Order: sequence, then structure tokens, then C-alpha cells
Amino acid sequence: MIPVNIVIADRTYRLKIKPEDEEAVRGITKLINNKILEFRNAFAGKDMQDYVSMVLLWFATEQNKSGAQMAELQHVSANLKKLQEAIDRELAGQ
Repeated sequence: MIPVNIVIADRTYRLKIKPEDEEAVRGITKLINNKILEFRNAFAGKDMQDYVSMVLLWFATEQNKSGAQMAELQHVSANLKKLQEAIDRELAGQ
């Protein structure tokens, strides 16, 4: 485990993470801070906790969309597999 300092919404957090996770953690941190800035520009006059809450809600919504898309892909994949098996059976019967 390696120690890293990340800054989210002008606050510093010290984390211990696996070295292979550092790039992902830093990338997510950058995304969070960019989204906070985006919300600050769109909704003036709010406090930082409001912006962090907006980003959290945005993240949860995006994760939900990703989960739904993954389920749809699995459904399509299963249907394609069934179709491929039907085609193989027909070709084997000739």
C-alpha cells in the first residue's frame, strides 16, 4: 500500500491504496473536481457541500445507467448465442 494525498472540493485526504490503483484514483479525483467546478459555474451561490452532493448524485445516476447498459448487453449476448446455436444446428443438419 502506498500513501497518496488527493484533494476534493478544496479538502485534502490522505489515502493508502494499492500502487496499481493510483492512476484510477487520481483520474476519478480529477473527474470529481471537474464536475464540482461545472456545477459551481451552473449554480452560483451554493456552498461546497451542495456541489459535492450534486456530484455524488450525478455519479450514482451514471453508475445506474452503466448497470442497466451492462444488463442489456448481457441480454443481447445471450440472444446472439442462441441464434448462433440455431444456425449451427441448421448447418449441421444439411
